[in-house]
Amino acid sequence: MLLGLSLLYVGAVLFLNGLWLQGRIEDREIVVINVVSALVSLAVVVQGAFGAGADLASVRAAALTMLFSTTYFWVAYNRVVAVDGRGLGWFSLFVAITAVPVAGSAFATMRTGLDAWMAINWALWAVLWTMYFLLLALRKDILRSTAWFTMFCGIATGWIPGYLILDGWL
Repeated sequence: MLLGLSLLYVGAVLFLNGLWLQGRIEDREIVVINVVSALVSLAVVVQGAFGAGADLASVRAAALTMLFSTTYFWVAYNRVVAVDGRGLGWFSLFVAITAVPVAGSAFATMRTGLDAWMAINWALWAVLWTMYFLLLALRKDILRSTAWFTMFCGIATGWIPGYLILDGWL
């Protein structure tokens, strides 16, 4: 259930960040969903890494979830202090590189429909974080495509699977 909770907020924050990148949400407003999503995923991290019954698998999941928490806190911070985002861009490269073997491992070990969906999610997140690296650190002119892909990922990798998990379908 914690996966569903986390993914639902990943969906919300990615969708809204895509709208923000399109100029449809102000910098000051986007801070709220990024902080809330960061706190939700941080709570999942704390439960997974330090909760009763924590094991290698739950600590691994917590470490990977912390990549999301850090990203959302960083987006919020950048909006509050009005910096250009290059640091977040370089962090995004680290996350993108990390997400590639995670996706590969997920594809290699998938057994259920949810496993397959999560493998695809990690592959899509690797692409998304790569786009943020290109946009923020290397200053490539891909704002529009990054905004649309962020919204797509919000729906396909977060909102839909998160809702389906919480509703008992997955």
